[in-house]
Amino acid sequence: MEYRRTQLEALSRFMEEKKCEILQALNADLRRPAFEGELDEIGLVMNEVNTALNNLEYWMADEHVNKNLAMTFDSAFIRKDPYGVVLIISPFNYPFYLTLVPLVGAIAAGNCVIVKPSELSRCSEKLMAEVLPKYFDPDTFAVVTGGHETTTKLLENKFDYIEYAGSNTVGKMVMTAAAKHLTPLTLELGGKNPCYVDSCCDFQNAANRIVWGKSYNAGQACTAPDYVICTADTQDRLIPCLRQAIRCFYGCNPQESPDFGRMINDEHFRRVRALLDCGQVAIGGETDESDRYIAPTVLVNVKEWEPIMQQEVFGPVLPIFTVAGLDEAIQYINSKDRPLAAYAFSCDHQVVNRVLACTSSGGFCGNDCLMQAFLVSLPHGGIGCSGFGKINGRFSFDTFTHQRGCLTRCMGLEALNSVRYPPYTERKLQMLKFGTDVRRWNPCTLL
Repeated sequence: MEYRRTQLEALSRFMEEKKCEILQALNADLRRPAFEGELDEIGLVMNEVNTALNNLEYWMADEHVNKNLAMTFDSAFIRKDPYGVVLIISPFNYPFYLTLVPLVGAIAAGNCVIVKPSELSRCSEKLMAEVLPKYFDPDTFAVVTGGHETTTKLLENKFDYIEYAGSNTVGKMVMTAAAKHLTPLTLELGGKNPCYVDSCCDFQNAANRIVWGKSYNAGQACTAPDYVICTADTQDRLIPCLRQAIRCFYGCNPQESPDFGRMINDEHFRRVRALLDCGQVAIGGETDESDRYIAPTVLVNVKEWEPIMQQEVFGPVLPIFTVAGLDEAIQYINSKDRPLAAYAFSCDHQVVNRVLACTSSGGFCGNDCLMQAFLVSLPHGGIGCSGFGKINGRFSFDTFTHQRGCLTRCMGLEALNSVRYPPYTERKLQMLKFGTDVRRWNPCTLL
């Protein structure tokens, strides 16, 4: 326990002492404003570290479980063992958060860890590679840098656990490599997160929260609202409010705002810019390739078969897909792969609860966007094509922990054990069943 605490405290010192360098790296890579970087890349990681340090003794303790009559005098418990050597492969969009949050869980659980940051966020990768190892025991922690070939070679090794966050395509490659060694893994893959807006709604409040969620980190967030789904009448009432929110947040020319980020590289810029050919631009649409700038944009009249409704946007472009009503919206959401997050806005709690009850997603937030990821007590992870496994707080510790079922018995009392030894008899069977059967607490009879 003390060794794990030492390593976690070292990570805390890194976050505190290198705060300025972290914010500078994020700005150089993604033009991220310091406000956003300090809120999530630093603040959320520190929350994870502090939560782990506050609860480590409780998390690590053996968990004693209920016993049956036959094992009354025995000790039955779950031992929290580390898996061994963990590989963490993180993406470019939140280079510190998506590297260090799972790292906290892996270290708290007692594992050795190799991290592979994304080569696309070059300044953040360099900082982690050159500085972070100075804070950790080199026998416990290492950073590997490089591109696709490096990751491929890395995955040829046998790890005890792998955690990957990123695209669905690369996630399949990671899972294929893990399967060769039967290595368990966690995948966080994103997806097309729906955002239902009801006709009974405070439209300006909803617009403010949707624009913030879609423009945060220039839309390069796996939990960002990917598209709005609503009726045509709701769309007409929502668009002026979205325009007002964009103007209020970023001014008449968002390119000049210090609070609006940029696409990570030219390839991602061109991919998102191509999506502007879908539907019709209602707000924004301006681009500048030399600056990797794409304005906060709203598209209307998009069709289901168009590229923007077939792939994760991962940029500041928000399509609005119209349906006849709530039933059709739920039907459409359920016809697609299950997303990492789902959102619903309504002044009627029954509408929000119906979207929650009738859809499936990794996480859910009613009447806001992204905020579920800021709560360390909630699990973060996908379902189906958006991934599997959970991180955040206790869930990170459990992810990187092998829960080892243990039973210790005394060497005496052999007479009690004799009922399970041959020669078998009906009397022995009934006695053994009496001592081991689980009985229902409240049996009921259907009439």
